[in-house]
Amino acid sequence: MSNGAQVLLQTMLNAGVDTCFTNPGTSEMHFVAALDDAPDMRAVLTLFEGVATGAADGYARMADKPAATLLHLGVGLGNGLANLHNARKARVPVLNIVGDHATSHLQYDSLLQSDIETLASNVSSWIRTSKSTAELSKDALEAIEVASKASASVATLILPADVSWGEGGVAATPIPPSAQKPSPPSACDDTIADIAAVLKQKRRCAILLGGKALSAEALSLAASIANATGAKLFAEAFPARMAGGGGLPNIERINYDSNQLSEFDDLILVEAVDPLVSGTNNINCLALASLSQNSLSSLRKLSTELGIKGDVDSVNSETLEPPTGELNIEKACLAIAAMLPENAIISDESNIAPSALSTYLSQAPRYDLLSLTGDAKGQALPVSIGAAIASPNRPVFVLIDSQNAMHTIQALWTIAREKLNVQVVVFNSKTASQKTNTNNMDFAKLSRGMGVPASKVNSVDSLISGLDKLAGGKAPNLVEVELP
Repeated sequence: MSNGAQVLLQTMLNAGVDTCFTNPGTSEMHFVAALDDAPDMRAVLTLFEGVATGAADGYARMADKPAATLLHLGVGLGNGLANLHNARKARVPVLNIVGDHATSHLQYDSLLQSDIETLASNVSSWIRTSKSTAELSKDALEAIEVASKASASVATLILPADVSWGEGGVAATPIPPSAQKPSPPSACDDTIADIAAVLKQKRRCAILLGGKALSAEALSLAASIANATGAKLFAEAFPARMAGGGGLPNIERINYDSNQLSEFDDLILVEAVDPLVSGTNNINCLALASLSQNSLSSLRKLSTELGIKGDVDSVNSETLEPPTGELNIEKACLAIAAMLPENAIISDESNIAPSALSTYLSQAPRYDLLSLTGDAKGQALPVSIGAAIASPNRPVFVLIDSQNAMHTIQALWTIAREKLNVQVVVFNSKTASQKTNTNNMDFAKLSRGMGVPASKVNSVDSLISGLDKLAGGKAPNLVEVELP
């Protein structure tokens, strides 16, 4: 007879969850043992819970379905909260499994005992502690369903040890399986007509794109609408995933200063949150697609209503040439864009010259950008793990500064262990690192100590040589860029 852990794993597989990022302890040992008997479930071990939660975020951004985490008690959840916060802000699905002491043991308030539900409430849209092995599969299905629906979210399932080792449960299957993640609705006809009427007035209009409205197809549709109506496109400040390069338009991102929108009469939201404080402006705000609606199909309907035929032509850009001369931050950005391979995934937490990097990347081959969505540091390296596992045929590049790299440097160990195609560029700037003295740290040695080959560069020529190695590689590698 199957125990609870085996039932839970089979239910997850039945619902399409086949990847689990783990940092388990003794309370989760029955789940770990069950993983050995579940070859269809990919279990990825991490040294730190923040790496596991960030990896689940990155996986969901690229696979558009949830992965699971496996964390040890409330303290393990606490260690993973920062990247669960980022996942919540990214609006991605995560099945967050947290082990707990056996139910009968809770009365003793042991050393690691804590209120897991309260901790989870900061990042979760759904929380449940499974009360029995018999109810576990139903709880798991509900968690996956809530996490996967639009708008996606983190669902936390707390797994007491006795529920995990107990017998009597039966694996569940979604009925019907296709109902697990129904397609979100498009904007209604009245909304389409109202927004088309506003755009036809040729008023000063801005269109703010977020979520899946930042996919390549949606960006092309939005650009064709903007070109036909004179509207200006913006992107949300910290997109979970945004297509770029390869002829796509380079869209300005909204920053914390909403004065970027002060000149406009109308603001059209497409799967984006209104950045304006209510009552402080005179801008007419309309929503083409809410966070729980289908932005791509809504843009298609709006384009048809406006009589637009075909997408916008690709933006013509000259092939970037690698830089020459003395190495500085701007030349480092140019070198990365010039050497970037086709169809790369960029996990960016570099915090250096964002304007220059964005400009140069717009002229690079097609890529997907994964940004720091919740401003909780230490995201880029863990996110790259999940992205690489979800998209094994695409190269993943991490751009990160030395201070942010130290938050989750343990991710390099998992990258090496899983033999992932993750190429890491660490910017170690003497000027930017003065507050924390991270410029004195040797990231190449740290990387090699965790199993990822690494080198240091301090000139344009050595940077280009290092990037050329990264661009042509399939195994993980790291380049530490020493900047003034």
